[in-house]
Amino acid sequence: MNTRSQPVRPGKLCIGLTGGIASGKSAVAEMLARLGAHVVDTDIIARDVVAPGQPALEAIVEAFGQEILDENGGLDRRMMRNTVFSNPESRARLEAILHPLIRQELWRRVDESDNPIQVLVIPLLVESGLSGMVDRVLVVDCPRQTQVKRLLSRDAETPEQAERILSAQATREARLAAADDIVDNSGSLAMLAQSVQEIYANYLSHTGSAEN
Repeated sequence: MNTRSQPVRPGKLCIGLTGGIASGKSAVAEMLARLGAHVVDTDIIARDVVAPGQPALEAIVEAFGQEILDENGGLDRRMMRNTVFSNPESRARLEAILHPLIRQELWRRVDESDNPIQVLVIPLLVESGLSGMVDRVLVVDCPRQTQVKRLLSRDAETPEQAERILSAQATREARLAAADDIVDNSGSLAMLAQSVQEIYANYLSHTGSAEN
């Protein structure tokens, strides 16, 4: 849990939203945005920085070869994911290219916003040891078997690949240990929305704001 005594950005509450793959981070981020938070999603930034013509894509091709590109000259994300999840060295190489660029763009977007509640969607927050870069850590939690089921349905992964992906991430226990706040996403959408509303109200109280 975070013990930071001073805010990351004065006048703003920076929330690190994280959770395992297929846990429901995007759904929670969308709900928080509708409630009024400013959401910065590092997955979106990651797609932006590897767009055709960007230096990051050129560096990835140099590191992994032309076969990592799709037929349109963009990054083949499925092939890239399969490559890095099956090879820790490849994953480290990719992260060394992307993470500095993503972090720079993330803070640029935070600093440009005057919203008092900043939600930073960082899937690998715990794995990367970056909990100290936010004021509070919000974990979206659900059982591992629920994640597997969603992966098989959403991404058409095989059970073996789904397990490899999950095994490459922090354990559920490690994420919960790092959490200041937890959203349980093992129930209905209505239950999730209620939990998010309660947490957002708590964040408002931290900033001294009042709900409209």
